[in-house]
Parts: sequence; structure tokens; C-alpha cells
Amino acid sequence: MADLFDTPGETPQADARRPLADRLRPQTLDQVIGQAHVLGPEGPLGVMLAADSLGSLIFWGPPGVGKTTIARLLAQHTDLHFEQISAIFTGMPDLRRVFEAARLRRSNGRGTLLFVDEIHRFNKAQQDGFLPHMEDGTLLLVGATTENPSFELNAALLSRAQVLVLERLADADLERLILRAETELNRPLPLTDAARGALRDMADGDGRALLNMIEQIAAWRVAAPMDPDALAGRLMRRAAQYDKSGDSHFNLISALHKSVRGSDPDAALYWLARMLSGGEDPRYLARRITRMAIEDIGLADPQAQALCLQAWETFERLGSPEGELALGQAVIYLALAPKSNAGYAAYKDAMRLAARSGSTPPPKHILNAPTALMKDQGYGQGYAYDHDSEDGFSGQDYFPDGMARPDLYQPVERGFERDLKKRLEYFARLRQQRKT
Repeated sequence: MADLFDTPGETPQADARRPLADRLRPQTLDQVIGQAHVLGPEGPLGVMLAADSLGSLIFWGPPGVGKTTIARLLAQHTDLHFEQISAIFTGMPDLRRVFEAARLRRSNGRGTLLFVDEIHRFNKAQQDGFLPHMEDGTLLLVGATTENPSFELNAALLSRAQVLVLERLADADLERLILRAETELNRPLPLTDAARGALRDMADGDGRALLNMIEQIAAWRVAAPMDPDALAGRLMRRAAQYDKSGDSHFNLISALHKSVRGSDPDAALYWLARMLSGGEDPRYLARRITRMAIEDIGLADPQAQALCLQAWETFERLGSPEGELALGQAVIYLALAPKSNAGYAAYKDAMRLAARSGSTPPPKHILNAPTALMKDQGYGQGYAYDHDSEDGFSGQDYFPDGMARPDLYQPVERGFERDLKKRLEYFARLRQQRKT
């Protein structure tokens, strides 16, 4: 775990062979860079520590933001024994040994802060195993996860721990980290200002990644400060954080969908590019883009759905990366198209109405009568053939007998739905005339 700091650690002469991140490990909580919203005087941890009432916690955040460091410093601050395990390598027998050691420690008058990295990797039974030891005070649990705890952790565990969200490091935080490293190394990094900014971009909010790259750069022998191109030639950009089945997946598709709905083609293209560069399946994006055309544009622009299907087919024919351009063009079109969810809303209202009305049969006058028995039952009697009516419209009631006529489809005054609204109003007037 990368350790984030703001003041010098041990002297480089004393332990220059230790990894830079370890040498710069914070010694107190006020040395941690970033996370002021959690650690500050008004933050949840700051308030807990001031009141001397630290409870079990779940740290939720991306890699390299200080989860392990903060847990270790909390144990030091509260004089608790720090025990660290990883859910990846720990089974039930290991947990039982940890719990037993914590019980013995408690009987001798000292508490235990158990830090569980990747806690979402534990199954339900393993997560439930923590509950009695949390409740009786045997241990204080601090879990760390990069996944949404709402989906990955048991409700019982969540009810006994407070979830604290740790944020990726801001650009200013990363610069402070670079300055601290330069102080520890006793020399500036051989980078121009532009390359320094490129280095922060490469870290992508991850303090651990930044320190690892700084350690590589510090070992280089260069004649002059390197520019961004020279730096990129020696360092690979850190891959963007993206999990095709986790929070990043759902957060970014939500951002793409809402950017399209908000008629912002630039933002929509950006989120599309983020997903594609993160390795998302373009076919998934093609399906979701088509869904956007149906849900948010609908009949305000009937061409939008067809264009999305064409873009999907184009991708299937061209493949990646050429076919992805068609998806980008579809996103631009959708973002600039007139918006209406009237068809989507009408469909949902119709589904709710169908659920309420149950098995109510259609009115008999619109039922076919292929047998004599059905004719005797009144099937088809009184049906008016619309093509034989004036204006090709009979105005008959097609809803079940006794059901009040609902107004499900309510088109907007945008795009092609303007015309559909006029047609709807026209048939409503004719229907009223036929009744009178």
C-alpha cells in the first residue's frame, strides 16, 4: 500500500535501500496527504478521534489512496494492536486463529484493530464470522474495499460499521507527494514542468503508482530535464481504473447515458472513449446506445433507433477499432436529437395498468367469431370496420368493458412527436364526435 505523507520520514542515509513508499510512510494521521473530508476536524474520523469513540469502519475507495496507512495509524493513535490480513489469502481456520488471539489479547487488557484488505472477497459465512467479535468488543474491524459495499458486503456487517469513502488523490495532492519524495531523495526529479504534469496524469490519482514511478525516474541518469515525450518513452502510462463488471462499469455507462439525455455530445463522447479505452465490449455499448435511442429519444426522432442499429451492424462488419467510430457518431446523433420519453413512459404505464386489471377480457365486439357458439355469445357483434367509416375511423372503444379510458401516450412538443401529438388530438376530436 502506498503511504501518503506531508513531512519527512527517516533520513535517506539511514535506510536508502528501503522502497521509497516505505521510507515515506506517515508517522501520524496529520501527515497523510489527501482525504481531508474524512480526516479533518469536521470529518467523520476526525470527530470520532476527538470524542475517543472510534468504531468499526469500511474504507471504500480506489487503489493507492491510503486505506492501509490510515488503518495502521488509527491503531497507533488508539493504542490498539494492529493485525492485518487479506481476504484473498485468509480462510476460516486463519480467521479463527485471529479471533482467538484477539480474545487473549483482550483478556490481557489490550484491544485489537483488525485490518482486512479486500474484505469484499470474503463470502457471506466469513463475513458473518466477524459479527460476534465486533459486538462483544473483542476487535475493532477496519475493512478496505475497492468495490461498492452496498453490493459486496452483508447488511448485518454494514449495520455494525460506518462506510467512509476515500477519494482518488487530486492533482495538488500528487504534486505534494512529488515534493515530499524530492525532499527524501535530496534532489529534484529530472523533469520539465510539463513532464511533471504528465507524470501526475500517469499516476491517475494513485499515490502508490506515483511513488513507484518516481523511484524509477530517480534511478535514471539523464543529461537534461526530460519533456513529456521523453518521459512517455521511458514510462508506460498507468492503465485507467476500470472494472467491466464492477462500479466503474456502471458509473461510466450511467455517465454516458445521462450525457446523451442531457444533449451534451462532447461529454457523451468522452465517457464513450473512457469505456472503450478501459476495455469495455463495444457490443455492450452498441446495445446500450440503442436502448438510449428508445428510452430517451423515442418517437421524437424515429430515425435515431435505426441509426443506432446501423452503427451496431457497421461495427460488426468493420470490427475494432474502425467500427467504434460508428458508435461514436451514433452517440453524437443521439445527444443532439430531440428528446422524449413519452413512449417509454406510456409503455411503463400500460404495464402497470395491465397488472392492475388482471385477466379482464377484451370487449366482445372486437373479438373474432370463427364458430357458431362464439357468434351466439356475441363475439364480433357491433364491430365497426374502420375502413368503411368516414375518415377511416370508427371511434369505437377498444378497452375492456367498464374500464375508464386512460391517457397513456402523451407526446411532447419536440421533434417528430409534434406531428404525432397533432394526430392524437385529431383522433380524440373524431372520437368525441362519433360519441355525440
